[in-house]
Amino acid sequence: MNYKTVQLAFDGSLATITLNRPEKRNAISFELIDDLLRALDEVAKSDAIVLILTGAGKAFCSGMDLDNLKSLLGRTPKQNLEDSQTMVSLFRTIYEFPKITIAAVNGAAIAGGTGLALLCDFTLAVPDAKFGYTEVRIGFVPAIVSTFLLRQVGEKQARDLLLTGRIFDAAEAQKMGLVSEILDAAELMNRAQALAALLMENSSSSLLATKRMLTVHAKAEVDAQIETAVRENAGIRSTADFREGISSFLEKRKPVWTGR
Repeated sequence: MNYKTVQLAFDGSLATITLNRPEKRNAISFELIDDLLRALDEVAKSDAIVLILTGAGKAFCSGMDLDNLKSLLGRTPKQNLEDSQTMVSLFRTIYEFPKITIAAVNGAAIAGGTGLALLCDFTLAVPDAKFGYTEVRIGFVPAIVSTFLLRQVGEKQARDLLLTGRIFDAAEAQKMGLVSEILDAAELMNRAQALAALLMENSSSSLLATKRMLTVHAKAEVDAQIETAVRENAGIRSTADFREGISSFLEKRKPVWTGR
């Protein structure tokens, strides 16, 4: 397949998807979502056992593309719901991916980028990688990612990260169990490939069956929480604070919240 915003490569049983918008710090655009979902589907249907997800350039994924962010101001309620369901599809595809996934986080992974990086089975990161569920800082609700974060770190830490919207580094992420290993940039992909090789020394049928079992265990709870998350994610977009949050972010000024 042809992809404009991602690169897909196969090396035996290893697949690598590289987010490829370095000039935009690999920001999430509607086109990138479509490309990434199609690439993931291609890997899922292939003979690959392990997938590495990484970014081109200095960032892993800086969050939503600014042009796409601006376009959200004019969306209808139906379009807002469809957008929320698309994000659910992306995050659930990664969380429930049938192959083993390794994120090689080569730089900043903010907002949606944090979701992509931390939903993989293993997350390797460079020391200066930055993470953050920054949605509340611009009038969004981190509804969809909260479903998965609660399972990963527990309620107290999830409340801290989601309510403050603060940026945290790779060392703190590792302490919370969100990052598996921290490596120098020169060693990041080598270690990701070595981990993939180690995984592939196991029985592939056992490996993928174990991944499937873990996904099934979580499914009922995730289903129930995602239904609420989609409504919250779409609903916040009709508020004045949402419009002010996006406008102030794009205009690089401090927001003036009204609570409406």
